Amino acid sequence: MPDTRSLRPAHFAGDPVHTARGLLGSTLVRVTTSGARLTGRIVEVEAYDCPRDPACTAGRFHAARSADMAVPPGRWLFWMAHGHPLLQVSCRPAGVAASVLLRAIEPLEGVGHMLTHRPVTRERDLTNGPAKLVSALGLDPAAVTGTSVDSPALHVLPPPEPLPDGLVAVTARIGIREGRHLPWRFTLRGSPWISPAQPSLDLLELAEE
Repeated sequence: MPDTRSLRPAHFAGDPVHTARGLLGSTLVRVTTSGARLTGRIVEVEAYDCPRDPACTAGRFHAARSADMAVPPGRWLFWMAHGHPLLQVSCRPAGVAASVLLRAIEPLEGVGHMLTHRPVTRERDLTNGPAKLVSALGLDPAAVTGTSVDSPALHVLPPPEPLPDGLVAVTARIGIREGRHLPWRFTLRGSPWISPAQPSLDLLELAEE
């Protein structure tokens, strides 16, 4: 049975930018076939909204491939980048290619299991990137793609309370050119678990100057 506290697909039916911001501080829960719980606090996300997103017409989000994302809201998806699967959840109604990319989590439970999937010398390198977290959680894209975001095997628990704006950094997205001016990447400010690669522009801090 799914956890009664987990976010339901309807939660992801709207604007992926708003949804991405709201996911910070939530807990990603992976339950293995043996019953082990591997969990992590979501500390970095990016939004992609193809009807109005320049990134959808070039690079990793060109139209031919983004069509694979046009599924009902609240479904797990994977985007292949340089041969590595990246975990996303679909947003907006079916037929619209929009999603939230999970870029980094702070490990909470099951660190020992994660290390068997992804041996590292520094624990902070375990899940501080989108491909890294997929590897550490032992996710199989073939088994997970298209499943509901509230499935027992992989779901999201909301934070106890929304994060205040002062704890959230808003920046340009990483690894794209078109659309990089859009403030659609959200991180937990000061977290050591976010991706090592940083955009050159922190849009929130720039606006405050």
